[in-house]
Amino acid sequence: MSILRIHVLGSPVLRQVTKEIASVTDEHRQFIDDLFETMYAAHGIGLAAPQVGRTERIAVVDVDDQAFALVNPVIVSDDKTLAKGEEGCLSIPDVYGDVARPERVKVRALDRDGNPFEIEAEGLLARCIQHEIDHLDGRMFIDHLSVLRRKAALAKWATIKGKYPGYIRTLNADEVAEHHHRDEEL
Repeated sequence: MSILRIHVLGSPVLRQVTKEIASVTDEHRQFIDDLFETMYAAHGIGLAAPQVGRTERIAVVDVDDQAFALVNPVIVSDDKTLAKGEEGCLSIPDVYGDVARPERVKVRALDRDGNPFEIEAEGLLARCIQHEIDHLDGRMFIDHLSVLRRKAALAKWATIKGKYPGYIRTLNADEVAEHHHRDEEL
């Protein structure tokens, strides 16, 4: 497995709509493993292909010990009840905002092996899945903020983005070592 470089706000790939894949191949399974490895090293709970510079419709999530891949995911229904919750993003480090999203969703996708499945999710898992599907559609959580809050988030990002030349976030050796050390403790 490999830890991939994460694209940050400003990288054009984050605004591209991803393309569905016809079938899950060994190369896709390796990519899914790399997404998980990168997500864990970055201390995230979700990661989508555009965040590592790819345009396949693939994301991974791990919330409350539910870890799985979403290949070609589609939200088939959602709760009309919206819940506000704080969101952050591995592609906009250190910037957060309250986003209103449906509290529950039903999603249809393919799993890591290409088998179709449906999941009904609520709470943080539902929020995470919606956040990752947004990435697959070229959207980011800041797009859901009010004009004023979005302006504040972008102002904060303007003071940070210089740390990421070429709009690339490379996880440093300490983050990676900490991730591997935690794995050894499990």
